[in-house]
Amino acid sequence: MGLNLIPSVVTCLQNRPEERFTARQVAQLIFEEFREACEGKRAQSRQDLSEDDALLQQLAAEVSSNRLEILRRNPQIKTTEGRPRHYFYTSVSDEAEVARLEGGERPPGTAPSTRSEQDLYPLLCKFIYSEWRIYPKCIDERRSSNRRGPNGNKWLFPDAVGMEDLSADWEGEVRDCVSQYGDKRARLWSFEVKILLNRSNVREAWFQAVSNSSWANFGYLVAQDVEGDDTMKELRMLSAAHGIGLIRLNADNPSESEIIIPARERFDIDWDACNRLAKENVDFLFFIKLVRQFHQTGDPRRKDWDIPKATE
Repeated sequence: MGLNLIPSVVTCLQNRPEERFTARQVAQLIFEEFREACEGKRAQSRQDLSEDDALLQQLAAEVSSNRLEILRRNPQIKTTEGRPRHYFYTSVSDEAEVARLEGGERPPGTAPSTRSEQDLYPLLCKFIYSEWRIYPKCIDERRSSNRRGPNGNKWLFPDAVGMEDLSADWEGEVRDCVSQYGDKRARLWSFEVKILLNRSNVREAWFQAVSNSSWANFGYLVAQDVEGDDTMKELRMLSAAHGIGLIRLNADNPSESEIIIPARERFDIDWDACNRLAKENVDFLFFIKLVRQFHQTGDPRRKDWDIPKATE
């Protein structure tokens, strides 16, 4: 008897709700739970699947190639985007999943969440400094004036900002010349961080990033997890229209984070918007002070930025 792949995938995932597996790991589960059917597949195959590793590789490839059909037939099976893609079974709605993660909760019987959104900020700072040599500064919304009432700052402040020193590798004479003539020596960046993006929150999160990043040269939405093809299609469409980029943050290994959609550069800083933010939040005001000091001295003063100590 041959293997019926899609029901086998569903059974393996359904027996382990909320646990996440790569295609290779799903293949291993199928091999362990449906050994007789897998042996039948091995015997019927025209390929050389005599070695277990070859059979697992073939199963993993078939899981990946049938992903969209698996999702179409079984809405409770979901996948993450980016590398590596993970498969999992959940009975939780998209809206409830976002709410529980933002609240630091997990369904009964699963491992407790170890990261809040705030826990992702230093990991993002490590990545952007290592990847782009951007000097990061986190913005604490609690240090705002709150003159706009509850949630008044949600669409105003990004979670992190950064300064890129364009002159880091320039000769001294060139740096002095640019300073003398007032040309641009730095670019400013803005980052809005989310634990999860799925169909339920993708548009709100995107337009929050658009609103919070309107002043900067580059704006990015950052997410630990992105779930679903529909979510990625929406993100690419919104990026084409608004120029905001997307970073998938690998919280376990920030150096493995992915720039999934590059941001489109705005060539001019909106200083009126910066002035508004500086009046409302002391962290943003300090960020602007650091940018001014850099333009005056040419020294970014690494110790003043939120660069994790372990980052070289």
